Amino acid sequence: MKKNLGLALFACMFIASLAIQAQTPAAKGYAVGDAVAEFQVRNIDNQFVNLTNYTNQKGVVVVFMANHCPFSKAYEDRLMAIHNKFATQGYPVLAVQTSDVTIYPEDAYEVVQSRSRDRGFPFPYTIDESQSVARAFGAIRTPQVFVLTRTGGKFVVQYMGAIDDNPQDAAGVQKHYLDDALVSLTTGRAILTSTTRPIGCAVKWK
Repeated sequence: MKKNLGLALFACMFIASLAIQAQTPAAKGYAVGDAVAEFQVRNIDNQFVNLTNYTNQKGVVVVFMANHCPFSKAYEDRLMAIHNKFATQGYPVLAVQTSDVTIYPEDAYEVVQSRSRDRGFPFPYTIDESQSVARAFGAIRTPQVFVLTRTGGKFVVQYMGAIDDNPQDAAGVQKHYLDDALVSLTTGRAILTSTTRPIGCAVKWK
């Protein structure tokens, strides 16, 4: 019974999220084909991560997250699987918590640290305290993904949007947007769907 209630609640949140997204104007930010400006975000070890950390990689999967957001939590296992599958092929995950911590204290740096350690994230779980990184990317949802490929010394957006089409049920996913994009990149094929509508909680701005 509790499981059914939980699924019903998630379904309601999912429908509400879609309705809100339909009313939300597109944020200014990067588009597919744009080069990304250098940025830095603070990791759980109090060290800063930036794009120069990935110059020995083919690219990086930047995903904006929020501890308070059930959609972000629902995707944690899937993101770990994506990282474990593609990091060895040159596309590691970089997770960035970006919501305003004064609205949701569970998004604070100390909670980001504990969440990362408790879940055993194999990728950096960082915090965008000024929200400048999320604004530059044009992130509007958590989670929201941007796949960057290192090209000629720059990191260029190749895919942006949702991870897949079913945040509620990983077993029920029909369209694996992020996985498909990364498979295309690692096998030298064109990405068929390079932009999708992100599904999740609205980023809480300062």
